[in-house]
Amino acid sequence: MLRREPAELAGALVAIFWLGWAVLFLSTFLINHFDLFGLAQVWNAWRGTAAKPGRIPDAVSIYRVVRHPLYVGFILAFWAMPRMTESHLLFAAAATGYIFVGIWLEERDLVAHFGDTSRRYKRRASMIVLMPPGKG
Repeated sequence: MLRREPAELAGALVAIFWLGWAVLFLSTFLINHFDLFGLAQVWNAWRGTAAKPGRIPDAVSIYRVVRHPLYVGFILAFWAMPRMTESHLLFAAAATGYIFVGIWLEERDLVAHFGDTSRRYKRRASMIVLMPPGKG
């Protein structure tokens, strides 16, 4: 028999779910959409031109306190389910693992590309957990 969650808990989970999607959606506007979706890279390759150097968005709103707000949004949306089925639990766990592997690879590339700027940013802003900015 399915156990029903209290309405307040279900409502809070739905609010967190939508907060996750809002964080994800809004944080995409703080970075270049063409770079995010790979369009700038394809366009530059097609034209045979060099890509413009990117930047770490560490001075922009939520990026001051968390380095990966897109991933935070996904994690909130994936885990905040009023009815967590076995299949959704498996999906949320696998997607979260995939996200953390992606973060590890992305941060390694950022350090290789931006060097000390990336290292200082890692000291100042949390990876996933929203926390007040540290001193860098």
